[in-house]
Amino acid sequence: MTEEATSNPFLAASTLPCQLPDFAAIRDADYLPAFEAGFAAQLAEIAAITANPKPATFGNTVAALERSGAVLTRAANVFFNIAAAHGTPAIQEIEQQIAPRLAAHADAVLLNAGLHQRFLNVPVDGLDPEQARLLDEGRKAFTRAGVGLDAAGQERLRELNGELSSLGTQYSQRVLQGGNDAAVHVEDVSELDGLSRDDLATAAAAARAAGHASGYLLTLILPTAQPALEVLVNRDMRRRLHLASVGRGSGTDSSNVLGLAATMATLRAERAALLGHGCEAERAIEPQTAPSLEAVHAMLTPLAGAAARNARVEAEKLGAVAGHAIEAWDWAFYSEQVRRDEFGVDLAALRPWFELDSVLENGVFYAASRLYGLGFTERTDLAAYHPDVRVWEVFNEDGSALGLFLGDYYTRGTKRGGAWMNSFVEQSALEGTSAVAVNNLNIPKPPAGEPTLLTYDEVVTCFHEFGHALHGLFSDVGYPKFSGTNVPRDFVEYPSQVNEMWILWPEVLANYARHHKTGEPLPDGTAERLRAASLWGQGFATTEYLAAALLDLAWHELPAGTTVEDPLAFEAAALAAAGVDLPAVPPRYRTGYFNHIFAGGYAAGYYSYMWSEVLDADTVAWFKANGGLSRANGDRFRSTLLSRGFSVDPLQAFRDFAGRDADTAPLLARRGLA
Repeated sequence: MTEEATSNPFLAASTLPCQLPDFAAIRDADYLPAFEAGFAAQLAEIAAITANPKPATFGNTVAALERSGAVLTRAANVFFNIAAAHGTPAIQEIEQQIAPRLAAHADAVLLNAGLHQRFLNVPVDGLDPEQARLLDEGRKAFTRAGVGLDAAGQERLRELNGELSSLGTQYSQRVLQGGNDAAVHVEDVSELDGLSRDDLATAAAAARAAGHASGYLLTLILPTAQPALEVLVNRDMRRRLHLASVGRGSGTDSSNVLGLAATMATLRAERAALLGHGCEAERAIEPQTAPSLEAVHAMLTPLAGAAARNARVEAEKLGAVAGHAIEAWDWAFYSEQVRRDEFGVDLAALRPWFELDSVLENGVFYAASRLYGLGFTERTDLAAYHPDVRVWEVFNEDGSALGLFLGDYYTRGTKRGGAWMNSFVEQSALEGTSAVAVNNLNIPKPPAGEPTLLTYDEVVTCFHEFGHALHGLFSDVGYPKFSGTNVPRDFVEYPSQVNEMWILWPEVLANYARHHKTGEPLPDGTAERLRAASLWGQGFATTEYLAAALLDLAWHELPAGTTVEDPLAFEAAALAAAGVDLPAVPPRYRTGYFNHIFAGGYAAGYYSYMWSEVLDADTVAWFKANGGLSRANGDRFRSTLLSRGFSVDPLQAFRDFAGRDADTAPLLARRGLA
């Protein structure tokens, strides 16, 4: 073995706390050799499992497979977070090479007939419940992956998986490029009337960072709605910003992704048929908590009609306020005016009370401390993968170490849009590991020395993403496959949505919402006015979400052999068929920048936010009925649900927590659809 290979930081577990990757030692040149070594090592480990002359047992087959692939796991966990959070050209080039290789390697594991047969031969007798579940889920994984196909079928399946992986990488990278290219550059500051002094300073800094010698740059967040639309007075400026947002990915330049999206939908349909499903949506939903595609439609379709009716009523009201018909770029501006005039809530004016450090330490962490007894110590001695990333060590109430939490909050040109949680290390008793979780957001970075003041939506995102982190940190399972957020896609958003409930909880709000200059608390009655205003705009919010969810399903209900020649016409027809084609309420994501479903693992799964919200709204009602922010309630939620990962059926975990099945009434009330 060469000196370069033996010095590769991925070949052995990190010696840093909780096996935090040694980012100071990792170089771009380490990734490809680490992947190569990881592929080879796991295939050798699997060959040893299948060649074992002893009868198959849980230990020598199922647990052995769980132990395999350590080098590959370490390399992949770091690399794919870096690709999303700091995707430099060098990293993007590596991603293009490695994505299809990783898909081929997954096929080499799950299409291995000898390994599958050993799983079938493992006796169930004597296994504890988690072991029995791991064996059962493993057998299902082989079947879903196509191990039962004949040789020709498997060959085509491998081709499809490799091509889809490559196309997904291209889509993601083009969306990143398109978002950067579509940022709106403005020279005349008068066109930006409505932006605060801090907003203008941030926009000026963004312009310089992007290479503009002067002016201001309005960068884009991933969803359609852009925060500046709430405050920009100049209607033409609002129109420019909105059109820049919805036009991403559908122009004539190299960032166009429409053809990629259509091709991926066609290939996914072919793969679904090959695996015995009517469409990709059926295949994707089969392992979820939703019982069927029909059940998903049965939930979404009536909600869509009610939400669209509410949105039309809201549009009429906004038009009366504006004195003209409301266009998509007008909605947020006049909606904020209604919120100010009728509910006494000015979200833009609240930003001085939402300073990032206070939101994190006195809000997000404080709520976790009150509810779960957690303690947090920032570890400035531990290096992360970018200077903006911070590291905290997390402790249980008794002082025992729980894991590490990393926060990467600022946007940059190399970071994909949106917000997400990843794990660098997953908890598992088998490996003796604790969790290392990271939250990524996209908050515009202010000039040096200026405070980071958040919008209310960004406060919500901080609490939401930390809910995912808690799900990972609290994991207490035996096997990596079941760790933390490794749960069905339509359950994974549930714990994160629940964590949003503490934003306006009186003790929590009073602790973090302090004016960044004066230290004064929010004006009396602000929280009550925010709650009173929460139903306003639900027609818009629910419609834009459902439009995206139903568009996702439309793309993935295509039968095999279907090709889409005009993706934008397909999109328009899908929205019209679903009854959510309101010109003033565009989908939260359009085909040109729907990273969730074309590159983010949510294909036919964007419905999951609403599906999870049923559990979330019911859980919030449970907390309120049982004393709210208490250690007893936190311990119950942690022990019965957050710590269980996928080691138990997720809906059973909910029953263990709530003592019953979920009720939809709280969701309908929250959304104004009761």
